[in-house]
Amino acid sequence: MWGFLLCHLVALAEPGLNPKKTYEYRYEGMVNIGRGMPNLVESGVRLVCKVKIIGVSAQTFLLRVSNLNFEEFNGIPGKNAFDASPKLTKRIAAELSKPFMFEYAKGRVGDIRTSAEISDTIVNIVRGIIGFFQVTVKTTQRVYELEEFGIHGLCQSTYANEEDANSQELSVTQIVDINNCKKKAAIYRGMALAVDNKLSKERGDSVISTVRYVYTVKPTVDGGLIKKAHALERQHFSPFNVKGGNSKLQATKELVLLSVTDTVVTPAVGPMISRGNLVYKFVKVLAQIPILMKKLDDPVPKIADMIKRLAQANIYQTDSATSEDVVVLFQLLRVTSLENHEVLWKQLSGNDEHRRWLLDTIVEVADARVLKFLKNRFKAGDVSANEAGQTLLIAFNHLAAETDLMEMAKEFLSMPFSKSHPMLWNTVVLSYGSLVYRYCTYEYDRSCPAAVVQPLLDLVIDGLKRNNEFDMVLALKAIGNAGHPSSIKTIRRFLPGVSAAPVTLPARVLSAAVQSLRHLAVRDPHSVQDITVSLFVQRHLPTEIRMLACMILFETKPPLALVSTVTAFLLEEADMHVASFSYSLIGSIAKSSTPDNHFLSTACNVAVKILAPKFGRVSYHYSKAMHLDWFNDDFLIGTATEIFMLKNAASYIPTEIVTKGKFHFIGKILQLVELGFRADGIKELFRQNIQVFNGHLSYADFEAIFKVLQDWKTLPGDKPLLSAYTRIFGQEFFFADLNNDLIQSVIKTVSPSAGKESPVWSMIENLQKGMSWHWTKPFLMFETRYIQATSLGLPLEISKYYNTVTTITVNAKAAISPPLTDRLGQLLTSDVSLVTDGFAGFSKDQFVFHGINTDIFQCGAELKSKTVVAIPWEFSMKMNVKQKTFEIDLPACKEETKLFSVKFDVYAVSRNIEEPSRAKMTPMMPDSVEVQSLSKIVKFDIYHPQVKVCAEANIYGAVFCVEFEATRSHYIDEYPLYYFLGYTNFACTIQPVQSNKPVDKIHIEMNASLTKYPVSVRHLLDTLQKLPKVLGHGLSSLTFVPSCTPPQALNANSEPVFAIKVLAMNGNTKPEGYEVAAFYTPAAQMDNTQLIVSQIGEEANWKLCTDANVDKVRAANSLQKWGAECQSYEMSMKTATAHLPGSRPTLKAKIHWKTVPGYMIEVGKSIEKYIPGMAFLLGFYQKHATNAKHEVSASVVAATAGSIATTIKLPDVGNTLTLVINLKKQLSKTQRHSKSCL
Repeated sequence: MWGFLLCHLVALAEPGLNPKKTYEYRYEGMVNIGRGMPNLVESGVRLVCKVKIIGVSAQTFLLRVSNLNFEEFNGIPGKNAFDASPKLTKRIAAELSKPFMFEYAKGRVGDIRTSAEISDTIVNIVRGIIGFFQVTVKTTQRVYELEEFGIHGLCQSTYANEEDANSQELSVTQIVDINNCKKKAAIYRGMALAVDNKLSKERGDSVISTVRYVYTVKPTVDGGLIKKAHALERQHFSPFNVKGGNSKLQATKELVLLSVTDTVVTPAVGPMISRGNLVYKFVKVLAQIPILMKKLDDPVPKIADMIKRLAQANIYQTDSATSEDVVVLFQLLRVTSLENHEVLWKQLSGNDEHRRWLLDTIVEVADARVLKFLKNRFKAGDVSANEAGQTLLIAFNHLAAETDLMEMAKEFLSMPFSKSHPMLWNTVVLSYGSLVYRYCTYEYDRSCPAAVVQPLLDLVIDGLKRNNEFDMVLALKAIGNAGHPSSIKTIRRFLPGVSAAPVTLPARVLSAAVQSLRHLAVRDPHSVQDITVSLFVQRHLPTEIRMLACMILFETKPPLALVSTVTAFLLEEADMHVASFSYSLIGSIAKSSTPDNHFLSTACNVAVKILAPKFGRVSYHYSKAMHLDWFNDDFLIGTATEIFMLKNAASYIPTEIVTKGKFHFIGKILQLVELGFRADGIKELFRQNIQVFNGHLSYADFEAIFKVLQDWKTLPGDKPLLSAYTRIFGQEFFFADLNNDLIQSVIKTVSPSAGKESPVWSMIENLQKGMSWHWTKPFLMFETRYIQATSLGLPLEISKYYNTVTTITVNAKAAISPPLTDRLGQLLTSDVSLVTDGFAGFSKDQFVFHGINTDIFQCGAELKSKTVVAIPWEFSMKMNVKQKTFEIDLPACKEETKLFSVKFDVYAVSRNIEEPSRAKMTPMMPDSVEVQSLSKIVKFDIYHPQVKVCAEANIYGAVFCVEFEATRSHYIDEYPLYYFLGYTNFACTIQPVQSNKPVDKIHIEMNASLTKYPVSVRHLLDTLQKLPKVLGHGLSSLTFVPSCTPPQALNANSEPVFAIKVLAMNGNTKPEGYEVAAFYTPAAQMDNTQLIVSQIGEEANWKLCTDANVDKVRAANSLQKWGAECQSYEMSMKTATAHLPGSRPTLKAKIHWKTVPGYMIEVGKSIEKYIPGMAFLLGFYQKHATNAKHEVSASVVAATAGSIATTIKLPDVGNTLTLVINLKKQLSKTQRHSKSCL
């Protein structure tokens, strides 16, 4: 009996609708996006309507929406109100007023159907309304958890029930954990090349979302009737850690029952189609770029007109005012068809500028249309290999990685045009490998089908069968880009000791095979660990291969046990290159602070203590690895830099040098740029030919090197002297070889004996006629988008865009006298004049958007940044190479030129497609006057610095200025985000200024042929070689050389090495400016160098005189004087060493001044304030003493065999600082730690 009653009560509470009733509700949904702080601008939307639900059958119900009102908000909460949007309201109401059918039974929403013309945006809004009825009520449990479908996907829900004894109503609270959904309604695009870092996410996250539903359910005979429901959804987003300030989205919706009536007549409905279940549906959401809202009808003429306008605006220099329009062009291209693309190609391909703009921007279509367009170009052959390579490279790397697109991309590997040029073929193969990597990341992860990588496996096996080294290397590099787990079996065939069959391959192929495991180190670490350890422990393998295996092994983040195995093996290692490389790598990782190395650094720290006694003092002549990094938990940002230098015992020349950088951010790791160089040919050349080389870098060593390099022709033509590759975001996109044929071709082209057949000759002829070259490149550097459903049925988007437009223009015309007749060498004895003007620069636009983005309206917070670099030039030049004279004339500064600028601000944005003119972008920061009213209530500060610093050159009529302005609202709870949110403007400009005399031009003269005693390379090398002896040889006495000889009394043997004049010219008046002359006086015991800077002009007597000499045995001195005839101010610097019999080795340094400018005194006083504190932190002993006036001195003394003493004396009655460092104590402490680990 009690069981029957219990079941009856459960049935009464279970949500349900009577098919014979009509339910009328009032619905209100609202979303706001902002920082959630008082007096800061926010944006949002609100939708209010009435909803009728009419029963059609037992489990089918009809939904109609009426009395709809749509409003937008852009202002300060509490001060501004929502504004009605009548045109958008009319558009939304026209679709929502049509009937929607849905299935419903026992608190579960089933299939939703409506007419085909209803947009997906409107259907999703209806999902947000119907989502209130998807609720599970259990009266037998107060708290329970379920995994159930909702608008956010398949997520975990936690329920709590509470019954009101008076009203007999049930209050149900539901919390949905949308951070951990199994099948989340979300899309993530643009960061496939970044590696997830779970350990970083444990320290903090950039996005956190919560959803709470509260229902009031009244039991009825038809089931639980929802009388009222309320939902609150919050999302916190930050480009850093959300703990330290964030952008907040708050979405609320409410459903209130107005009436329940009997259904008289069921409305008739037309044909309907299924639109899916309650889960949010993403259909063409990526087509709408969130940072703009434009009507996209009739796009072809708009695209053609925009390309022509942008090409014209950037024809000479970058037009920063139109660079944002490139994003609009991307948007228009994404709504065009393949037929439209062909029409545009026919219209624009005849003009070089328009053609280039179309090819550079059509790649952002990023789906099947761009692949078909490129296939048509490849088949028709109406693009050059250079154009095809650039377009395909970007198209493949920006392509949406989907199954059908992978099949289309494969076709490029078999097209004849792809193999028409070596660089184009390299690009096609490497880009396809990158596409495979992204495809497997998005679609399958580790279970990626093997068919997508099979073409690359076939290429490498074919190269192995034909023993073609280049084909094997290219295919292995592409396989490395792909990082497909199915490729491990094929890679094994190229690795000695791992392959089932014996392998004898060139070192270059083996290196490519080992490095092709780099992405698999993350995707399949256990398999890679097995392979790399097997390679590492085989002592008969080439040294380079073992070191590369060690490098890849530690990228798998091996556990402590495996690190211990490597450590034990290294203790028995005989190859010092392998030992040095491995130990330095382990030691570097032991100091790592990034989250991905959290456990590995601990294991490496133990290994270092074990290995330090044996390898802690290994020479730097051996192979080395270096890893430097840092990480900040508040920002969730860090960087890492790695440098690997691989050598072997056969040569001083490194076999391979690799440098790479990584960027850690918000739980991901992005490999920025990696550069690699191989010197197989050079190493072989030195091994065969070098005879006298002691490694001291003396002149004899350099002579031996130069002599060997002259024999480069002895290498085989197919043996590269040098190989280089570049990887960006972990993907290799370029590699090239420098071989004999290429070198001979370059030498033949630029040789002085080359004649009219040389391409350089043609370039010179064109230059004499007048040459003009222009290049513009629009490029969307990255587009990352994260789109997530909200409870209202609106898509929440977090996106980042980084677009750049780069422009280079060169116009030049030359004259040669006497003119060239038969060979290029005549240039070396001719007078050459050149007139040129041009521009080099770029405009970079960066956008970060957080808010609601649909095809009909947008609202949210948007960071907008613009960086502009503009370097224009215009000058004429005359030169004579034989006489080493150069003259340059620059026009006077006539207008302001902004060389560099950065400007950004954060806005609250509101846009809708029906009323584009009503779009609002309101700075999020309020006026300072408005803020002051709340400053006593809310803890925050207004920070508004304005700085402008200028350096004037009145003589030349120009001034260089640096200006900075920022506006910040520093809320205590928002560290560190508030540092970046607000208005910022930084600029460097050159401006005209009123000069003493009018300036027509600036004339520069350079003369480097003034001396009969040129400083030869040999003399310079010998001098550098002798410098270390100053520190090593004992002296009979320690005395400082007296002040240097004044430059006014130059030695008779002094000869000017070079002279430079920079003069402001104006008609027939006497020029003004400055002259710089350098003098060099060689001597047996001391070399003297003097530099004089003099002001030129009427009654000008300012000079700067610098006299420096180096005693070849013991000391170095420098004297600086400046002012009127070098007499106003004076400063000297001296250093010397000594090792007297019975005394300690000493190094001393002294800075002395007589008179200095006031600003230098102020700077010195500012530094003096910090000296006691810094001395304390560094461990110095401090005492007051009477020291020499106007002098700072320092000495380092070898106090004992195991310690050094450092003493610093400050001027007048100042401080004497002393520090003693016990070297033996520090060393023994390290050894004790090592022995304790053993």
